Amino acid sequence: MLWIPGPTHVRPELLQEMARPTICHRTKEMTDVIERMHPHLNFAFGLAEGSTAHPAVHSTSATGMMEASLIGSGPRILSLVNGAFSKRWAEIAQALGKDVLVLEAEWGQVVSMEELDRTLTEQGPFDAITYVMSETSTGTLTPPEDVAAVMRKHPETMVFTDVVSAIAGRAIDFDANGIDFAFAGVQKAFALPPGIAVVCASDRYLQKAKTIENRGFYLDPVTFIEGHEQLKTPITPAIPHYFALAQQLEDISGGKTLPAADRHLRNEEAWAARFAKHARMQQRTIEWAAKHGLTLLPTEREASPCVSCIQSGEIHVPDLIAGLAKLGFTLGNGYGKLKNLTFRIGHMGDHTEEGLEALLAAADQVLNGNAATV
Repeated sequence: MLWIPGPTHVRPELLQEMARPTICHRTKEMTDVIERMHPHLNFAFGLAEGSTAHPAVHSTSATGMMEASLIGSGPRILSLVNGAFSKRWAEIAQALGKDVLVLEAEWGQVVSMEELDRTLTEQGPFDAITYVMSETSTGTLTPPEDVAAVMRKHPETMVFTDVVSAIAGRAIDFDANGIDFAFAGVQKAFALPPGIAVVCASDRYLQKAKTIENRGFYLDPVTFIEGHEQLKTPITPAIPHYFALAQQLEDISGGKTLPAADRHLRNEEAWAARFAKHARMQQRTIEWAAKHGLTLLPTEREASPCVSCIQSGEIHVPDLIAGLAKLGFTLGNGYGKLKNLTFRIGHMGDHTEEGLEALLAAADQVLNGNAATV
């Protein structure tokens, strides 16, 4: 059973959706699949009532969406870096020829909001800031509410947010948090195989993107966002993934057969229940770590509800991972420079609290030296 920070465990029912006979992507059957997603993507991104934002799906990776976000922006970018993936985004901006200023924090910490405010004031204006809401490499959450409080003082700057290991496990509140471009792959808390990405863009982002020349084609945000709104795709999409995402969105929302009068409230409740489950699994993991004298890399307030990055202390991480593998569980090592100094548990997606208890019990067996191979 996969308990790494992504890809995560995929339910057999969703794999079965992907095994359906393929269809032509220029048919009503395909437009129906895309149309099924629309109301549920609104819940996933936490769009406000009457929102003018534009949710969409595209056959690319989250890294592709990092590039797409910048294709539609102006030249000056302020990148908040506190881990491997936020650093990657800054490097992509540099590779695209943007004028990039990096605000950096230690891995496991959050970039100072005071420093963000000061930099925007003293060195602005910037066309956009980039930040990773849930930095998978460190299990660190940059609270979007904190960023929003700063950015309200700098409304000229757009806000781009990587929500890869946050969406479907935590509230995004796209409009309330002043986000202009948010994106994620589906292999984390959406609990699907990797291969497509979800995205949401504000109307001001889309209008700005239309003024940018030479946007290319495949990653042009105007092309794939407007295409999605027309229930079309600019290219042949990953059709099996579309089948599975449409089904998963309906499943998370509580099913498609709800009476229309009850549907909106019940959908909201279903998403809130999913977020609450992730928070409980996070808290249970913190309690388990404390029992073994271990702590998370970030503070509890700045810990991701979807992935826990635990400092290994005296534990030999390769032995823990190997021992758990013999018991049928796959755990994540630390990422990059944190390898063997930390290990990561991806308690997200369709994992259950009962499943987490089984994992933690197995980890206890390994750490106590009495694990038996299954």
